[in-house]
Amino acid sequence: MSRPKLLAIEDNPFDIELLRIALDNQGEEYELEVLQSGEEALQFIRENRTGTRAKEPCLILLDIMLPKHDGMEVLKALTREPALTHIRVVVLSSLVNPEKRAAAERLGAIFRTKPMTLPELFDLGAELMALCKDASPVAVGGPYPS
Repeated sequence: MSRPKLLAIEDNPFDIELLRIALDNQGEEYELEVLQSGEEALQFIRENRTGTRAKEPCLILLDIMLPKHDGMEVLKALTREPALTHIRVVVLSSLVNPEKRAAAERLGAIFRTKPMTLPELFDLGAELMALCKDASPVAVGGPYPS
């Protein structure tokens, strides 16, 4: 089996470092691509539409608070792109806004609060790797495993 490739759309370098720690703790090889703005995320979507991207991720981690275009705008764009609708999206946020959470879940995303403790961080890493290994097809818009 090839190494899972995850895409993180996150502008905070500290959060990316924590994500790497969470994934490294799983003891498995992986690839992590990082996009730092909503604008870069929308470019990623355009590249997938035109087929200019070589390898697609098994999972997209999406921060809500992004520069240029916020995470909800990116999530809506992902749901409109047929080439990407089978990829699970995990929305990560440090602030739990019930309206945004409900909106993200209606669009088919898994909503998770950013971890605050080391055990929560490692649990998130385990969940992300498990989602990458789960080969069952999904469609943005629902239902995802909890």
